[in-house]
Amino acid sequence: MIPMVDLKTQYHQLKAEIDTAVMDVLENTQFILGPNVKALEQETAEYLGVPHAIGCASGTDALHLALAAAGIGPGDEVITTAFTFIATAEAIAYVGATPVFVDIDPQTYNIDPDKVEAAITPKTRAVLPVHLFGQPARMDRLKALCDQHKLLLIEDCAQSFGADVGGTQTGAIGALGCFSFFPSKNLGCYGDGGLITTRSDEYAKRILSLRNHGSEVRYHHDVIGYNSRLDEMQAAILRVKLRHIDEFNTQRRRVAHRYNELLADTGIVTPHEDGHGRHVFHQYTLLSERRDEIMKALQAQQIACAVYYPIPLHRQKAFGDTLSHVQLPVTDEVAARCFSLPIYPEMPDEHIVTVTNVIRNAIA
Repeated sequence: MIPMVDLKTQYHQLKAEIDTAVMDVLENTQFILGPNVKALEQETAEYLGVPHAIGCASGTDALHLALAAAGIGPGDEVITTAFTFIATAEAIAYVGATPVFVDIDPQTYNIDPDKVEAAITPKTRAVLPVHLFGQPARMDRLKALCDQHKLLLIEDCAQSFGADVGGTQTGAIGALGCFSFFPSKNLGCYGDGGLITTRSDEYAKRILSLRNHGSEVRYHHDVIGYNSRLDEMQAAILRVKLRHIDEFNTQRRRVAHRYNELLADTGIVTPHEDGHGRHVFHQYTLLSERRDEIMKALQAQQIACAVYYPIPLHRQKAFGDTLSHVQLPVTDEVAARCFSLPIYPEMPDEHIVTVTNVIRNAIA
């Protein structure tokens, strides 16, 4: 069997480092907001090039706390993409704001800046792009739009840890950046975890309070907050993996480019790298009119594959009452044809060849 991601192989490669880190936490018995959380925050801030990086319980919470800290709430609109995991829009709904979905670029599948500009209204408070599948969105154009219209730019970096735009990391470009450490991410822990980045001292202060029951001083609660603290054990694991993230991403790019080479003459649309930013290939996503046929052939050979995302957010029942009128033709077309292949840093070349041979036979 060839899995979508092989966490066991990665664990065994890092076993000595990870086991030592976990045992140290158990010996120290500081499990909530302990020294590893603080150290991880400092180390990720340094890596990402921001003054503040704040751990939280999940990538969804990172989005929620970022929006709350920015003061976005009822009556506000946040422009985002419908071609993403629901957490992006859930977080907007959590604070009482309205997600405004716009269409995507047909090559990168990221939010289309032209559509963003057309969707801006007097109620618009923020733009929330997703660096989908590890390809940075067009941050130069989006930042210019936000600056022009005095809007907040908040980055969903759940799939892009280590991706950069001209040497600046994703998460360090907008007012706030939101990361997920879900196990399958480029930088993943062994449970849930998230991170929020910002250059603003004020936003950082609010987030630190919000993630810990609205408290800055123990038993003093100035606002209604949340219980969204990054677990100490997960922080210890992430500190180990952070030391290897550049190599992980380099190897993901190796796998992706090998796929590109072996699928070049098949008529299947392989992932586009626009040269604007460094793609770190959280997913390797293709387009084909024969998607279902190809996936059936892969599954018959015990090769994992998946569709990210089969039902765009504007067509989800959760948003159906208010957004059923929204028309996003590129999003719908991509969702109908996209599928993703296994990709992980440790993937051997023979597995890449096997996967592509099955695909070639399926469409022959």
